[in-house]
Amino acid sequence: MNSFSVDAVVLLIGFFLLSGVLMTKVTSRAGVPALVLFMILGMVLGSDISGLIYFSDAYLAQTIGMIALVVILFEGGLQTEWRNVRPVLKGAGVLATFGVVMTTAVLAVASHYVLGLGWIESFLLGSIVGSTDAAAVFSVMSGQNIQPKMSSTLEMESGSNDPMAMFLTVAFIQWLTMEDFAFGNLIINFFLQMGLGLLFGLVLGFLASKSMNKLKLDASGLYAVLSIGFAMAIYSLTAVAGGSGILAVYVAGIVIGNRELNHSHSILRFHEGFAWLMQLTMFVILGLLVFPSELANWDLISKGLILSFILMFIARPVAVFLCTIPFDYTFKEKLFISWAGLRGAVPIVLATFPLLADVPNAFLYFNMVFFIVITSALLQGSTISNVARWLGLEAPPSPKRIHQLELISMDQANAEMLEVEVSASTPHVNEKVQDLNLPKDTVISAIIRAGELVMPTGQTILLEGDVLYILSDKEQVNRVKEVMGDESYA
Repeated sequence: MNSFSVDAVVLLIGFFLLSGVLMTKVTSRAGVPALVLFMILGMVLGSDISGLIYFSDAYLAQTIGMIALVVILFEGGLQTEWRNVRPVLKGAGVLATFGVVMTTAVLAVASHYVLGLGWIESFLLGSIVGSTDAAAVFSVMSGQNIQPKMSSTLEMESGSNDPMAMFLTVAFIQWLTMEDFAFGNLIINFFLQMGLGLLFGLVLGFLASKSMNKLKLDASGLYAVLSIGFAMAIYSLTAVAGGSGILAVYVAGIVIGNRELNHSHSILRFHEGFAWLMQLTMFVILGLLVFPSELANWDLISKGLILSFILMFIARPVAVFLCTIPFDYTFKEKLFISWAGLRGAVPIVLATFPLLADVPNAFLYFNMVFFIVITSALLQGSTISNVARWLGLEAPPSPKRIHQLELISMDQANAEMLEVEVSASTPHVNEKVQDLNLPKDTVISAIIRAGELVMPTGQTILLEGDVLYILSDKEQVNRVKEVMGDESYA
């Protein structure tokens, strides 16, 4: 019996993983965010439909959700390029703070009149869905050709606004459940949490990157394990100190990802796969927590849809247009940012907070949040690329590479592999390799021509459409770019 139980659990895990991976292929072709199908998978496996798994443990769901969020935010930080987010940092920061507050306020007014909740209860519901979701935004934006300014703004906002939503959610729960709640302490706690989160993220991220470079481990795969250990430790230490752990882990990811690291390739690939695994796990678990029979209520459905549309078409646009007034965003860019404010797992995780705190109407919050998340994912997530095209905010599609070369170093290297695409405007198109005035100790390692790998010689002529892989000393990178032309870089 025990052997059968273990085998059944292993089979179920395998089914989860295989189904999740296959679903990403379906969702990418259909233009629907994977999180929708992951949650549906959880609902189908739950007690209301198939009865295979009975799951109603909100505490376990919240714990798994928070662990997954740490992994996802850390991976998002690792993949964030500072040079891309620096120009939009202020705008994204205002959206991540004041934008959440404004969205919360508008939706609170709507909740008060649509659901008949008290004002504090309404603000609690508004704060739960006040932030965009990092997991949803990262997964959807990664497969879209969106202008860098837009994608950087949305990813930076989604990675840094969860602490604000979590802070407001906990604050309104305390307001409802504590008799001696002091509003003045709320302001102090806000600056304490955000300040410590930022400080710990910067300091511990720097120390973690230094440690990862100094430690000499026996296997390269251990560096990836070490990095996830640092992420968990940074979150926990910050939270214990009274700061925002999720802000700290995202900031630490940015710091680590933008520094020179040993085994950086294996670390990034590990975290990319691990983040997908945690997304799958989180959304399936949250789907299990949903009981479809409780949602089969027209009054609940209609009110949930009304709040969803108010959030998408009123609350989010109002917050975006007001918050971006001081910054250099066009009207079309503001429209796109308004539409791309996806809701996902974070609101559902936050919706478990009232359940665990025994707040009145806690199940109503959870069901409303579920409707808002599903509506956002289906309507907004599936139309992001179309909206970007209509607004003229699409970036040129990146050519699909059949072959790709990367420089993988077991230590910090003084060399860098540059990828250069030869276009009609490239200075040396139709010239021989030997005629290029490249710096000393710089070599063209390979050329991809019409999908084929070509090993160059001095007599090889560069043709339009060629992709060159140039190995150069880091000190000579700028010189190589001057020779080849900056616009040639793929």
